[in-house]
Amino acid sequence: MVSRVVADAEAAAVEAARIVEMVAGAAIADRGRFNFAVSGGKTPWRMLELLADGNLDWTRTSLFQVDERVAPTGSPERNLTHLVLTLPLVCQAAIRPMPVGADDLATAASGYEYSLPDRFDLIHLGLGPDGHTASLVPDDPILEVADRQVAVTTGEYQGTRRMSLTYKAIDRARQILFLVTGEGKEDALSRLIAGDESIPAGRVKNPHITLVTDIDGVEADPV
Repeated sequence: MVSRVVADAEAAAVEAARIVEMVAGAAIADRGRFNFAVSGGKTPWRMLELLADGNLDWTRTSLFQVDERVAPTGSPERNLTHLVLTLPLVCQAAIRPMPVGADDLATAASGYEYSLPDRFDLIHLGLGPDGHTASLVPDDPILEVADRQVAVTTGEYQGTRRMSLTYKAIDRARQILFLVTGEGKEDALSRLIAGDESIPAGRVKNPHITLVTDIDGVEADPV
């Protein structure tokens, strides 16, 4: 894991956007397309604002969702709602939304998996105070899904069921970007860095991880 420690959430968003642009440029040069999956949150939305104003080639970018709440279209709980509000219309064509409005969520998850690239170039992940990442949440059977890249939580988490990429998709990605900001995450972050498999984030086994955080106490690597 490569760590970047910055002063605050704005600096984290700026550094994350820089990393995304760098990975995207290499992916487009090598393979003609950038396949990117993004999680939700205030700092990621700011990252996307910066990317929309930056040098990312959106015509060669596919923007997938890491996870999504099972909630009505337009709900403020939906990550898609915030994606649409954050990105200008010219960028929105890149979005590949998770089909959480389907009656049969398991079938819908399988259909979304069929649309995924063979490997993501970059998956952006967050970290909750309880150690969850994506919607791989504590004590849910979704943690044990090994034969699918997209699955749905069995139970509700914070009031809703979730559709999520699984470890299978995350660990196949060419690179992972953990963007961790805000209060109350110090313990979870320490456990993530230590590879503590008692939290969901600690079970990510992808060897190509970059961490960007504004939380003190993390040993930063040279840029």
